[in-house]
Amino acid sequence: MRLLTTVAALRCYLTKRCLENKLIAVPEMALDETSGWHQTAVGLVPTMGNLHQGHLSLIQRARQENSTVIVSIFVNPLQFGPNEDYERYPRTLEQDQQLCEQFGVDAIFAPTPEEMTVPQKSIQESKVTQVIPPSAMITGLCGRSRLGHFQGVATIVTKLFNLVQPDRAYFGQKDGQQLAIIKRLVADLNLPVEIVACPTVREASGLALSSRNHYLTATEKEQAAVLYRGLLKAEAAFRQGLRNGSKLIAIIQQELTMVSTLLVEYIELVEPTTLMSLDKVQEEGMLAIAARLGSTRLIDNIILRDRQPIIAIDGPAGAGKSTVARQVAAKLNLVYLDSGAMYRAVTWLVLQKGIAINDECAIAELASRCQIQLTPTQDLQFPVRVWINGIDVTQEIRTVEVTSQVSAIAAQSAVRQALVKQQQSWGKKGGLVAEGRDIGTHVFPDAEVKIFLTASVSERARRRQQDFQKLGQPQVSLEQLERDIAERDTKDSTRKISPLQKAADAIELQTDGLDVSQVTAQIVNYYQQRLSEW
Repeated sequence: MRLLTTVAALRCYLTKRCLENKLIAVPEMALDETSGWHQTAVGLVPTMGNLHQGHLSLIQRARQENSTVIVSIFVNPLQFGPNEDYERYPRTLEQDQQLCEQFGVDAIFAPTPEEMTVPQKSIQESKVTQVIPPSAMITGLCGRSRLGHFQGVATIVTKLFNLVQPDRAYFGQKDGQQLAIIKRLVADLNLPVEIVACPTVREASGLALSSRNHYLTATEKEQAAVLYRGLLKAEAAFRQGLRNGSKLIAIIQQELTMVSTLLVEYIELVEPTTLMSLDKVQEEGMLAIAARLGSTRLIDNIILRDRQPIIAIDGPAGAGKSTVARQVAAKLNLVYLDSGAMYRAVTWLVLQKGIAINDECAIAELASRCQIQLTPTQDLQFPVRVWINGIDVTQEIRTVEVTSQVSAIAAQSAVRQALVKQQQSWGKKGGLVAEGRDIGTHVFPDAEVKIFLTASVSERARRRQQDFQKLGQPQVSLEQLERDIAERDTKDSTRKISPLQKAADAIELQTDGLDVSQVTAQIVNYYQQRLSEW
């Protein structure tokens, strides 16, 4: 691991890293056909140091999804007000280095303010070029009491994006306003970086982890957990059907009165992406809190979604994910999100337009502009009808011509990005059953029900042999099938980018000795159990 403190060293490191990646053998360099992500991807985790488990969860996610992980450590003077804690903000670089090395970080970028060409002054006093997000997003919530804070954040984050030029950058959901602003910044400035939002990490009490928790006494730490308890009580009321913002806020206020020394700055219900105030939750809302306990300012939030649940089914090859997902969707009257059919639909359209398979620019434009619809049917042969740009292509996408070209189309990262964007857009309304290798970890990380479907190598080999027999294909020995599946498992679980893994909040379902209907019944039962808990 390298510690870089200057812009010149950072640029040198990134240039050298890029050259090294170009020299990697072709199999390593190849596009990951399952995920559509390049092995040379760079992930950035921007921090102000004093790393805790929350930061480490971001680093772990970045490590899973990128070949190079850069952690920036910079206590940004531009985001501190004149009377805030810039001078006493905890700085623990040596300890941070040890943690970064332990968690597989490739390089730390830890510049001084002078190296970043920003004076050690607040944004109001600074004469540097500033990045100013939309006023409606920076004047509410924390923006009321922290004037200039988000301009300071946006300015430095933009500089970091420009310097590192990452493919992805990782931010925690605890700072909900900051996350929304950075996503808007990237969209408005057309910055070529994917913002990955990661769940808030909490102490056993529920207190959201923060570097500023360092200021709390032991007693104050216990008291601070009241913020999350209040949010949970409001969430419970929401699940019971309460949608009115003022009533949800009143529930939180009532809980916060349990700690008399807590000074509440605000409790608000806002739309999570625009931060506009909401009177009631229509589809999605963020309940956000800021309060002071002693000398420490605390923030927290929770997302409320009024949608049918999403069921995300992940697991290794040959575990029967597609068959099970179709049956679960049919049993629960949900939409089966047939991602394979989506790739086939784009492939059909490429062939219809006469676009060369290797013309990635034309295909990228086509994929980003097309509209795909999936509608459930009672037809057992075609349980999902597929439409692209208003044309029903359900049968056309199963032709030999489409089948022969779909792998080449699916391997193009722009196609995956466009289709994942559409899938996530559908996810806002919920009511989906989706399966894959990273459905629960990447496409729908907020899915209400996550299943990791698996079976022993021998069981999967037996099933595959039966499938071959049904299709009249040449016989392959069980021993060979077991070797093939074990090799595939090893590759999937050890690959540098998006390795096969169970989401932290998924339940593992071992299916040895179970038929499809039994597996389906278990998932349906678990889904209904979760619904009753909500």
